[in-house]
Amino acid sequence: MSLLGGIRPPIAVLSVLLLALAGITALTLGRVGHDRVPEAVHTSQQHFAEDGAIALRASVDEGVTDLTRTAQLFSAGDPVPADAVLDKIGNVYQKWTGTAVVEIQSGKLLAARGENVPLTAIDRSKLADENGLAPRMVRLQNGETRLLSFALLHWKGRPQQLLIASNSLKFPGISLGEFRSIAVIDQSGTLLSSDGIPEPEQVLTDLQRDEVKESNRQLKAFAKAAAGKAKQHPVKSKEPGSGGFLGVSGSLSGDRYMGERSVAGYATLASPQPGEPTVATGLGLTVVAMVKVAEDPAVTASPVFGLAAAAALLLIGGLTVALLLGTVQRPLIRLFLESRRLTRGDLARPVTVPRRGEAARIGAALERLRHQLLGESPRPAAPARRFGARALLAVAGILLLVWAGPLLLLLNRAGDTVVVPQQMVNDQRERTDTVSDRVRRALNEGHADLMSVASLIGDRTKPSQMTEVLEATMNEHLRYESLYVLDARGNVLARAGHGPHNVQGEGPSAEPIRVLDDQGKKPVIVGTAELPGREGAAVVGEFRIDFLNSLLKRPGLGDVRVVDAERRVIGGNTGYLAFHKLPGERLDELVDGTNQKVGMSPRPSGVLFRDGGDIQIAAAAPFVGGGAAKSLGWTVVSWQPASSLAIPEYSLQNRTVLAGLLGITAAAACLGWLHIVVVRPLRDLARQAESLADGDRKTVLFPRHHDEVGAVARSLELIRQQVQSQQRKRDGGARTPAGAGRN
Repeated sequence: MSLLGGIRPPIAVLSVLLLALAGITALTLGRVGHDRVPEAVHTSQQHFAEDGAIALRASVDEGVTDLTRTAQLFSAGDPVPADAVLDKIGNVYQKWTGTAVVEIQSGKLLAARGENVPLTAIDRSKLADENGLAPRMVRLQNGETRLLSFALLHWKGRPQQLLIASNSLKFPGISLGEFRSIAVIDQSGTLLSSDGIPEPEQVLTDLQRDEVKESNRQLKAFAKAAAGKAKQHPVKSKEPGSGGFLGVSGSLSGDRYMGERSVAGYATLASPQPGEPTVATGLGLTVVAMVKVAEDPAVTASPVFGLAAAAALLLIGGLTVALLLGTVQRPLIRLFLESRRLTRGDLARPVTVPRRGEAARIGAALERLRHQLLGESPRPAAPARRFGARALLAVAGILLLVWAGPLLLLLNRAGDTVVVPQQMVNDQRERTDTVSDRVRRALNEGHADLMSVASLIGDRTKPSQMTEVLEATMNEHLRYESLYVLDARGNVLARAGHGPHNVQGEGPSAEPIRVLDDQGKKPVIVGTAELPGREGAAVVGEFRIDFLNSLLKRPGLGDVRVVDAERRVIGGNTGYLAFHKLPGERLDELVDGTNQKVGMSPRPSGVLFRDGGDIQIAAAAPFVGGGAAKSLGWTVVSWQPASSLAIPEYSLQNRTVLAGLLGITAAAACLGWLHIVVVRPLRDLARQAESLADGDRKTVLFPRHHDEVGAVARSLELIRQQVQSQQRKRDGGARTPAGAGRN
């Protein structure tokens, strides 16, 4: 018999699959809901830490790039006093806590702004070494950590100068909410900076001081644990196929204090593109975000359901296998033995004919052929029996469907009473606010770059020199689609990148950032910075819409859209139609309500929508803060179905549906296999056997497979040859020889 053919392998595989499925059902369906903090909360904290790591990495890399590019632009022109350099940097960028210019050879401090820069921590003799100008972290006497960035200022005939910028490792624009804290740690787990936990002197009661003490202790414990996990390879730190964040990230569960469980997420600073390290990723920093979550003592499911479902599967599966064994396998094997007996010449005993189906038809044909081999006259065929092997397979499939169907469609439905943790709504709101601030800051940074370029293009700069500056800026910043200089009449003096979208004859706009062509298929976001000394002229930059959309792509937020003041879609993380409305009035109402001022400015909001069984978490966050982008009046909106979250009720529903799908798959695969390999050839063989018994001696019977059906076919072919040989002998003996009867 062949390895995969025959009647035994499909039934054996079906038995093994049903036993395995029964074990999986018993072990999984009754174990959902025992975690008092849902897995969705842990995953959300992991995503929150990833957001913080992305924001910190972008801030550090952007700061280094801006400082280096600004120094290069200053060095390309005429010599400028150190005070003028720092003044221009301070007017354009407000990102550094302190700046200074030092003469490298003598170590003389030429100018300084902001807080004191720790110059004693800089070894000027090693600046010329490889990576001598790489940013480094310095710990101050008060315990705080500063990140120092460096760039060279050099003019012909003058000593080289070192431009130094100092900044704290604070998170730009991370919305923490009311009960969350976040920290930056180094490779040893030491806290370099933290936010969200008040100082002991800022609280009033002893209970609050105890809470602050416990929070600091738990955050330090999380920092040590996260530092250890951050040392593993990013690929090994995630489940296969999870993708998403390129660095090491995960979640941690802490101690229980006053009825609340501390949960943390951690994430290393990772490069935006695989295999392309940045300045920030080389610092070895990790972000830890901690929040306290109220535990849910309720248990969603008990082991009883899983055990009952497994027992029902064992019972139904046993009946199914017994049905196949008793009505398909045993009759076929009996036919195989009977057919071999006839081919060996054992014709004394009658053929044992099965009761039903194709096996009964073949058995009856064998009995008729036995009589023919004995030399008896052919007997008429018995009436055909309608209930065949296909009907038996259908009955077996129905039995298995009785178990799988309710699991797939009826049992353990989540319904509209699912308990969605309030922490998930809070996280949706805070993460959406973080994305909103990230988009606003990115546009502000782009406008600041335009101002920096404009401040360095004087009234005597030639168009060729302008083009060089614009091309250098585009190469360093991928946010622009095109950069160009317009005069007061709208003429393009110099450009880099794609062709500009400005209207011919129309001068630069007075708005720092605006959207062009609001009737087109693609929004054109334009930033404008006036050129000093050239009345009416300006540097104009057109932002890539893909750059804006890339800022919105964060896992765990669902669908994210940026809408303008008229609630029209400008960008999104998934497919969208530009300048169209949001899908649904509820989201429009959410945006309208969020943009209402609460105190001095609007505030982000999150809401849980319930519409029957359709439950959604949504949040909206308007642009709040200074900068050129504030005047746009944009709002970031996000929403996702609660069913996509790892909430116990949905996890139980998903596992129940999965069990039903596995049951249907196992039944379809094995019964289909049985039908193709056994039942269909058996039906054809039954027709051939009846034709042979009715007198068809010319049709040769070929076996399709080397299995039981094929063995019966070979036996029938041998019987055909024997019957045909007997017929020839009878015909030859009855014929009169030539010349007989002549004298």
